[in-house]
Order: sequence, then C-alpha cells, then structure tokens
Amino acid sequence: MFEMMEHTADVGIRVRANRWEDLFVDAAKGLFAVLLAKPEEIDPVQQVDLIIPGQEDDELLLDWLRELLYIFATRRLVFCEFEVRRTTEGIAARALGEPLDQHRHQPQIEVKAITYHGLKVERTEDGWLAEVIVDI
Repeated sequence: MFEMMEHTADVGIRVRANRWEDLFVDAAKGLFAVLLAKPEEIDPVQQVDLIIPGQEDDELLLDWLRELLYIFATRRLVFCEFEVRRTTEGIAARALGEPLDQHRHQPQIEVKAITYHGLKVERTEDGWLAEVIVDI
C-alpha cells in the first residue's frame, strides 16, 4: 500500500508492506500514480526484466525507482504490474506494462528525479516502511 506525502516543492511517497518485496512493488505503483492520472488504464502486455545491483535497502529502492523512471523517460513505457525478488547481488525484477498512451493514461506530473532527500527504508513491527521524495 502506498500513499502520497506532503512535501514543500516535491512529492513524497510513503509505502507500508508486510514483505520486503511488496515494498518495492508498491513503491513502483506509487511512482506511476504520480506520473499518470490514470495508472489503472495500463495493460500488462509488454515485459521488461531488470537487474538492480546493490545490498543496502534504501539504495536498492532508489535505484529501482530511478530505473523505472529512466525507462519511462527514454522508452515511453508505463507499468502496472511488478515482480521483485531479492538476490545475493541485489534484486531481479520484472515490470509489465505498455507504451504510453497520452489520452488513456493521461500524464500529469513530470518527475525529474528520485532523490536521496528523505529516503528511508526500515523494518517495523508490522513489516516494512519506505519513504521517498520525487523531484518535480
């Protein structure tokens, strides 16, 4: 589950999940909810497999979201379904979606970057919590 956080000039995404993998899945869904007015209109018809190297949870989340934003910006792909698996080298992930359709997906906010500012990933009594700020 993700929710938007108030932040002065940017947008924050707060994610709570029972499992570590779900934290990454829901953070990705939160990113596309920032980018698009209608992320629910995305069809999972195209698959992209990703390997994100790293060991630190916060840096993995940052790099995961940065990679998704890069694919959106350069290949104009939008995603709605994600699979994330932790490996000894980092994460192996799969994103499912389709090419951006301006009318159906309705881009709403231009995200310039995923930032280190306010970045947090931590284990809690209930599972996992992450907070990330996106520069708009």
